[in-house]
Amino acid sequence: MSLIIVDSNRVRTLTLDRPEALNSFNEALYDALADALLDAAADPAVAVVLLTGNGRAFSAGTDLREMALITSDPDFQRGKHGFRGLLDVLVEFPKPLICAVNGIGLGIGATILGFADLAFMSSTARIKCPFTDLGVAPEAASSVLLPALIGRQNAAWVLMSSEWIDAAQAKEMGLVWRVCEPDTLVADAHRYAEVLAAKPISSLVAVKRTMTAPRRAEIDAARERENEAFRELMGGPANAEALAAFAEGRKADFTQLPPGW
Repeated sequence: MSLIIVDSNRVRTLTLDRPEALNSFNEALYDALADALLDAAADPAVAVVLLTGNGRAFSAGTDLREMALITSDPDFQRGKHGFRGLLDVLVEFPKPLICAVNGIGLGIGATILGFADLAFMSSTARIKCPFTDLGVAPEAASSVLLPALIGRQNAAWVLMSSEWIDAAQAKEMGLVWRVCEPDTLVADAHRYAEVLAAKPISSLVAVKRTMTAPRRAEIDAARERENEAFRELMGGPANAEALAAFAEGRKADFTQLPPGW
């Protein structure tokens, strides 16, 4: 099982548990997390969900080894939810979602913070949105969620630079709410989760619904724009150079691309 599920005081803790793969998302983990969130949403005994990771990573994003297999094997069996299905569940998730970033977060391991109602981060953790390093476009409605959360210029840096963001930077930007010591991160986050979980679930759901409803149309439109841009860029000169550099163990050189790329 790639996901550990523990209930305590109306808080359901979901721990990504592929430490050997830095908790990267394969199809099985996308499905497991999506199903766990759907179950938590429907369970009247669950008021709050706390999401964290096991080991030295929160999540290293999509499992690139499996992604390569998917693109090379026409018979590969995709999951029932996958990446897009998980995003659908996150957009619709009605209860408070708290993220506790215990280690490195790449790709969806960073952009998922746009869906968090509260985010905690270990003082030793780092996150990165590596889209320009890969020659592709943003994902997970981050092109609207991050500017709304941390401001346009902070979001521009996070999404355009592909640079690591440490906990202090993330806190200063407003990307996370609290920075905690590594050994107390989950306990600290759980303590705040319990404060919320003691409130009426109906009221928590109403607060979240009224806060998120104004952005629903923006999120849907952003996902469409991002998907279109991703399709346009995937396999293009910049993406090809990024993948070749990754395979060859070198740094990508985008300065020699055709004009406009």
